[in-house]
Amino acid sequence: MAMRTVLTVVAAAALLVACGNESTSGGQPSMTPSTSSSSEPATPAGGLVEQAKADLVKRLGVDAAAVQVVSSTEVTWPDGSLGCPEPGMFYTQMLVNGNRTVLEVDGKQYAYHSSAHRAPFLCEHPAPTVR
Repeated sequence: MAMRTVLTVVAAAALLVACGNESTSGGQPSMTPSTSSSSEPATPAGGLVEQAKADLVKRLGVDAAAVQVVSSTEVTWPDGSLGCPEPGMFYTQMLVNGNRTVLEVDGKQYAYHSSAHRAPFLCEHPAPTVR
């Protein structure tokens, strides 16, 4: 019985430590600029940018040279929708580390969202941001 109590206390403490005290304001993702250079070996953020560019090239049928990278930013999404909720869907209510990549073709911008467990996807209707 004492062993079960000790295991329960240790498990609860581990969960509390894992949760931490990270928070975002207004339900919006917190952002950290991604540092990646084309002269450095591929980084996770660089790989995400290339995946997003490849998807956009295929989607629009344009040459890869026509796709410009506006930004690639590490974010902490406020929930499992990764900043791109779909009507009628329910999402995990926890902070999710990820990335937002913005690409541009012919003056139009395209936002790609991702996380450690989801490849970059085109977010056509991002959640509104409060500034």
